[in-house]
Amino acid sequence: MGNSAGRSDFEWVYTDQPHTQRRKEMLAKYPAIKALMRPDPHLKWLVLGMVLAQLLACWLVRGLAWRWLLFWAYAFGGCVNHSLTLAIHDISHNTAFGTGHPAQNRWFAVFANLPLGVPYASSFKKYHVDHHRYLGGDGLDVDVPTRLEGWLFCTPARKLLWLALQPFFYSLRPLCVHPKAMTRMEVFNALAQLAANATIFTLWGLKPMVYLLASSLLGLGLHPISGHFVAEHYMFLKGHETYSYYGPLNWITFNVGYHMEHHDFPSIPGRNLPLVRKIAPEYYDHLPQHHSWVKVLWDFVSEDSLGPYARVKRVCKLAKDGL
Repeated sequence: MGNSAGRSDFEWVYTDQPHTQRRKEMLAKYPAIKALMRPDPHLKWLVLGMVLAQLLACWLVRGLAWRWLLFWAYAFGGCVNHSLTLAIHDISHNTAFGTGHPAQNRWFAVFANLPLGVPYASSFKKYHVDHHRYLGGDGLDVDVPTRLEGWLFCTPARKLLWLALQPFFYSLRPLCVHPKAMTRMEVFNALAQLAANATIFTLWGLKPMVYLLASSLLGLGLHPISGHFVAEHYMFLKGHETYSYYGPLNWITFNVGYHMEHHDFPSIPGRNLPLVRKIAPEYYDHLPQHHSWVKVLWDFVSEDSLGPYARVKRVCKLAKDGL
């Protein structure tokens, strides 16, 4: 089929996001779910292990040929750094130390950020709140592509390029769609990152820094794990705006594939999300789900009906209480 069959606008809806109502229903029916809203005691140790693994990798790649450095940045570093961004996602919901310790969670996210090479954690938290509160909200949810992206990246070759450049779109889109004042925590995040980068460069030279940056760019670009970016909210079936994936890549992504469950209960850490489905299977088993993130990427590139425009959008009223 030619590209003429592709979408020319987002899927505009005039209903509230489905997660709010389902959350109320499920908590009324299964009060035991509330017990899952607790910190994950394993999270801090997993993150510490990954940060140390990337530090060891920095030391190991000092003398590697460039081609091997880039290979390991994709095959190993890309998995670790992408996993760290999803740990930061989990921590942004205060799941490392609990809601009573917001400062510890924020600083721990900055620590988890160090192998990424660029400051990310504090800015992510600032915008991720809106993604949950205003899912698909026009001008509020910066997870939704811009009209320019929808218009420009509409052929298979261009969609492939768009997937490869995901890290750039994710970092630049908020500045265009919903710019917010820089916070003090973002400044601390940037200073901590600069200090870490300078230390690594001073100790071991250029190659470890290239390795870390390449791990982030390649791991968040055209990489099997990046299938979750598309799988979570792109409209593969009309009327469905959030999808779960229950496959093995959840083991290295803090169960981000349990995405219906996550939006229903954002304060439940990834480790406990499979228990939500186990307690209330009738709410999830009948819903459309993905079975392979690689297939998600393949379908996204090859099918005309999919592209940056394949998102549900709605006009949201701003909530009165600030966060």
